[in-house]
Parts: sequence; C-alpha cells; structure tokens
Amino acid sequence: MATRTRSVPGIVVSKADYERLTDLASASLERLPEVAQELLDEMERAKIVDGAKLPHDVVRMGSTATFTSDDGHTRTLKLVWPVDESLDEHRISVMTPVGAALIGLAVGQSISWTARDGKHHRLTVTKVS
Repeated sequence: MATRTRSVPGIVVSKADYERLTDLASASLERLPEVAQELLDEMERAKIVDGAKLPHDVVRMGSTATFTSDDGHTRTLKLVWPVDESLDEHRISVMTPVGAALIGLAVGQSISWTARDGKHHRLTVTKVS
C-alpha cells in the first residue's frame, strides 16, 4: 500500500455512490490496481451522507466539474461510470486518476493526484453543476 505524503481535503459522498464506488474499486483491483486503490482510499476517508443531504457544490457521480490545474489550464468534465466515459464528450471515468481525485470535492477544495505517467498534479474545483 502506498504511503500518502500529501495533505488531502475532507470529502463527502452519498451513501449510494459510496456503495457503488467501493464495489467498483474492489472489483477493479487486479485490472487497475493503482486507480482502484486510490478510489478505495478516497472512500475510506469520505464522510458518507444521505443523497438528499449532499451539498450541491460537491462533485458526485453524474455531476459536471470545472477545475483549474497547476499547469494553468481550466477543464470542465462530467464524472461518469467507466461504461459512460467519452473524452470526446468531456465525460471522464471515476476509474481514472483525475476522476478518482475529483469525487467528493467541493468548490474551492484542492487535491494533488498522480497521473498514469507518474507526474504529480494539483487541481482546484471552481464549479460544480
């Protein structure tokens, strides 16, 4: 298991998303070990709430998040399940490094994440819809 050397913000997820995401990550441990473990780690530290109590400014499954990255770029992506991923349509899977980093973040929160090429990045959520 990787040792975390970064500070991580508190995140919030709905109970329904928590259950599906934990199942998805557990089922993906052999095929996508790094991302699956990162997602499991995120779920382990998440505050779980009833879906109706999830704040509107928190990235959840199906929401569209706008974020800035440390390279100065701003991106807007819809967070989706792997089967619905389509980069041409700006839909990113939660089973990607950036997707796993986004889940549960609120507007104004930042997180560091590691891309598949090993490079470290930091993103800050600016809008959720």
